[in-house]
Amino acid sequence: MTVPRPDAVWQTARHRIDLRRPRVMGIVNVTPDSFSDGGAHESAFAALRHCEALLTEGADILDIGGESTRPGSPAVPLEEELARVLPVVREAVRLGVPISVDTYKPEVMRAALDLGADIVNDVWALRRPGAAEAVAAHPSCGVCLMHMHRDPQTMQTAPMQGDVVPQVLSFLEQAAQAACALGVDSARIVLDPGIGFGKTVAQNFALLARQRELLGAGFPLLAGWSRKSSLGAVTGLESPAERMVPSFAAALMAVERGARIVRVHDVRPTVQALAVWQAAEDAASEGTAEQGRERQER
Repeated sequence: MTVPRPDAVWQTARHRIDLRRPRVMGIVNVTPDSFSDGGAHESAFAALRHCEALLTEGADILDIGGESTRPGSPAVPLEEELARVLPVVREAVRLGVPISVDTYKPEVMRAALDLGADIVNDVWALRRPGAAEAVAAHPSCGVCLMHMHRDPQTMQTAPMQGDVVPQVLSFLEQAAQAACALGVDSARIVLDPGIGFGKTVAQNFALLARQRELLGAGFPLLAGWSRKSSLGAVTGLESPAERMVPSFAAALMAVERGARIVRVHDVRPTVQALAVWQAAEDAASEGTAEQGRERQER
């Protein structure tokens, strides 16, 4: 497979997301037990106010989830997840931006897509029965396929072993190929290496350091470093809420290494940091273009 084109787009149900500049996906947890902000936006009303606040702060995409996937978290019954997520999705689709639903359950996927959601963000990469078919049956929804070792209940009790980068790359390539084989157009697919999902601290940072190798799968990358425990491990910050600055640093490094979407809790400062990065990139491009014009004039 080839490296994604610089003019790549992410085709979603209602939006073609231009990935020529990095995009910020704001996290909306409609859960009582998320590792970072569990309970803060548990009601539909609070979640919708949070959606609006994230858009004011500059979010390009909203990612709504009704089940925590923190290490050791229990599975949420289907009816409970539907009750948490659907009222928020029903209103959020009116906000005029792409709406992503963070779920691995095909029933939730179908119900959210029927309400107008644009993207399925699946930590299981469509491996649960019926999930791939639910996405493939939709004519144009986007999908984010994530690598996870084992499952949320056991992923950190026995993390991956060996060189993590080629293992994650191989998994993501196979997941994307399986989706394409079912008729999902490649323009609908984004890949996520799954930072923290069954990896050691060293492995997570290896994925960041060597992230450009993952571009070899030929699809845009989404990076989810926000407030992760690996950032706490190297900074000594125990509370997820304290890890804002390390999160910005990781997001910038991920974008510098080719990620086109960053999934974050703290939208405004991430947008501001990326504006500085983009200004430097634009200046570098202009400098290169000016040098080219000067050579032609000689």
